[in-house]
Amino acid sequence: MGTVYVTGHRNPDLDSVCSAYGYAVLMNLQDPDNTYIPVRCGHLSDGARSVLEQLGIEIPAYKRDVYPRVRDIMLTTDHRINADDPLTAVAAIYEKTSPSVIPVYDNDEFYGLLSVDDITNWTMKELSRDSKITRIPSVRQIMTDQEAGVSSDELFDEARTQLQSSSKRGLAVYDEDRYVGYVTRRCFLRAPRYNVILVDHNEPGQSIRGIETANITGIIDHHRLDAIKTEQPIFICAEPLGSTCTIVYQQFIRNNRTPDPVTAKVLLTGIISDTLILKSPTTTGDDAVAAHVLASICRANLEEYGLEMFSRVGGLKDKEPESAISADFKTYNESGVRIGIGQCEVTTLNDLNDYADIYSEALDVVRKRQGLDWAVLMITDVIHEHSALICTEHRGNRHLPYKPVGKNIYDMPDVMSRKKQLLPEIIHAVGDQ
Repeated sequence: MGTVYVTGHRNPDLDSVCSAYGYAVLMNLQDPDNTYIPVRCGHLSDGARSVLEQLGIEIPAYKRDVYPRVRDIMLTTDHRINADDPLTAVAAIYEKTSPSVIPVYDNDEFYGLLSVDDITNWTMKELSRDSKITRIPSVRQIMTDQEAGVSSDELFDEARTQLQSSSKRGLAVYDEDRYVGYVTRRCFLRAPRYNVILVDHNEPGQSIRGIETANITGIIDHHRLDAIKTEQPIFICAEPLGSTCTIVYQQFIRNNRTPDPVTAKVLLTGIISDTLILKSPTTTGDDAVAAHVLASICRANLEEYGLEMFSRVGGLKDKEPESAISADFKTYNESGVRIGIGQCEVTTLNDLNDYADIYSEALDVVRKRQGLDWAVLMITDVIHEHSALICTEHRGNRHLPYKPVGKNIYDMPDVMSRKKQLLPEIIHAVGDQ
């Protein structure tokens, strides 16, 4: 396969990023013939970035999409001819290969592409004029006008369309203004496909853009299954655990591997984040075992590290509301209602009244921007195991089982899990309409 990208979902939380990092480490140990690269397909919140920087790791790079691009198919060559070289210089190249185009330079600057059509057209004209060739021109003299090239970042389909509408056999490829290669019609016979492993999600709507064009080679997840169809059998490990990082840890054990101390702390971070220091109702015995073993490997006090980690996240009143809401925001379609559910973790709800109105307005902006019918934001106090819910206007609000404490604001004692506690109530509320 060559290169395999390991990615979480579009709104990368710590479990998503840490599981991608950890699984890439494991797969590079298990499969040295290929290279596994952890990436993220969304931007990190300030809090998540702060935690990852504290780990001292190389944070997985942002990858916008996995659509095939010109850079994935472009050609380069060691053949180098000068515009003022005689045409006979090209003969030596054709004696070894039969390229449809050859890059031409002028004083070390890219000049254009010489095509086999240029050579054929000149030869036919000479023969039709005198039935024999009596002079040898320079390469510059027989080259026809060049057409605009394509960017190395251009999408495969768009570049193919451009070349199909051209009379040329090939087009130059540029990285900004620098010539980097060329493409010919043969390059577009088959679209390349990126190899991708999905972690902490399996639904195409939550995945990296262009996933429908990729070759999915594996899924590691702890959510409900609504996976994209694959052409070949793939490895899937999906378990109802509190954290994807727990599953990744178990894959280390099942392959007789022990995470190194750095990877152990990365995986521990994901578990603590998604299970809210093992307090979330989604937490299982497997999560607790994994967390304690990983804490032992990296020599961390689990409780102290968890509290210190969440203290880095900070309060909400000092954050940009739309960014905070969007940092961990998932969309669902239930009973024909498009719903968005965000979750933010804090260490106190005592200051909720200081920012509730501002976040309520921002939540409605996010709802409109994403074309949703209903949006809610769950704010969870991880220390006291208590949450509050801010909702946009929707008839589903009246079916929620929580005590209202303000306009479209609800108190949620003992509620900590979006997936296990809030989502079922949201689904029930839209089903009752």
